[in-house]
Amino acid sequence: MNTASAVTGESSAAFERVVLITGAGSGIGAALARRIAAPRTALMLHARGAERESRERLAQVAADCSANGAVCATVFADLAERGAAEHVVHQTLASFGALDQLVANAGHAQRQTLQALDPDALSAAFAAMPAAFAALVKRATAALESSKRGRVVALSSFVAHRYRADTPFAATAAAKAALESLARTAAAELAPHGVTVNCVAPGYTRKDRGPSADNAAAWTRAAESTPLGHIAEPADVAALIAFLLSDEARHITGQVIHVDGGLTLG
Repeated sequence: MNTASAVTGESSAAFERVVLITGAGSGIGAALARRIAAPRTALMLHARGAERESRERLAQVAADCSANGAVCATVFADLAERGAAEHVVHQTLASFGALDQLVANAGHAQRQTLQALDPDALSAAFAAMPAAFAALVKRATAALESSKRGRVVALSSFVAHRYRADTPFAATAAAKAALESLARTAAAELAPHGVTVNCVAPGYTRKDRGPSADNAAAWTRAAESTPLGHIAEPADVAALIAFLLSDEARHITGQVIHVDGGLTLG
């Protein structure tokens, strides 16, 4: 774990909200950061940062958000490692003195049948997603409870709700289902303090990096299997997350909301 932060030194009183977004270097996380970046908003942007390209992508997201008036800091950590989630929250509090909203977006999807599933793959999926989410929320609870705009949003997936033999996601589906269960537990426990906790479950969503990003045939098949006839853009999912973080969503908690073009209709 290591951290690279750039903060102006403003106190938490200078901000309307402090938001931590994990997995902010690309895709939905990056789209959300750019969408909510504004003056008097502080953003802690996280990425795993294992490669130089990952660090450069996060730096570009931070630069874009700063250009929109937000105050940004960045942190790098592999959330599957013990203590990493706590480290990320600690860095947020150290940088900004508060944490109002947490978006647990980091994760991965891996196609794998149950028959091919090995214990290491299952453990890795649970460490990176539900275990990391639980650790993030536990470390952030005191700050969230003291906030007037406490929000938690976790990114789930359609794979926890749609099961097909030709598109198996054994480990990922199990991890995302566990994530949703933990989010509902957190919603119940944090509700007395006015903190909402919800999950967003995207369907097929365009990727801007990774081995599948340029696989045109795969995306065509994904669009054909989606009732609306097209896949989502990261901005489509970010729009819902931004709403759940807003004051208008203060009475929504404990929900799993799908942004999937009807993929899980049947």
